[in-house]
Amino acid sequence: MTDHESVFSIGALAEAAGVSPPTIRYYEEIRLIPPARRSAAGHRHYTREDVDRLTFIRRCRDFGFGLDQIRVLSSLALSPDRDCVEVRDIAAAHLTAVRARMVELRSLERQLQEFVETCEAACCGGPGRDCVALAELKTR
Repeated sequence: MTDHESVFSIGALAEAAGVSPPTIRYYEEIRLIPPARRSAAGHRHYTREDVDRLTFIRRCRDFGFGLDQIRVLSSLALSPDRDCVEVRDIAAAHLTAVRARMVELRSLERQLQEFVETCEAACCGGPGRDCVALAELKTR
């Protein structure tokens, strides 16, 4: 690190990248990011490159990519030899998974709506053991 290079503490890095300090420590622990440089007193020191790396990871998490996918995307971002078509393929596979999950969630939404409607129609108050809606959960 040169004298003119910005140095960030873990708190400053967290703020700049939009993540928490425990997240940074976790990413170091699982080797998603390289370990921080340490001062003589043992304090973590980070650079602008670390801010960029963590911002990239945060954005990948915002898209719902898993840690293994982020590892691959990070390596692609740093590699001059690998084809960026891999990025598209990873994103396309993730999009397919998200769409499948959305179908599952819409089905769950319909089922919950029916359950709420059953509760509204059948509920007359009283002890939970006599609840018609809860009894229905036992039979489905």
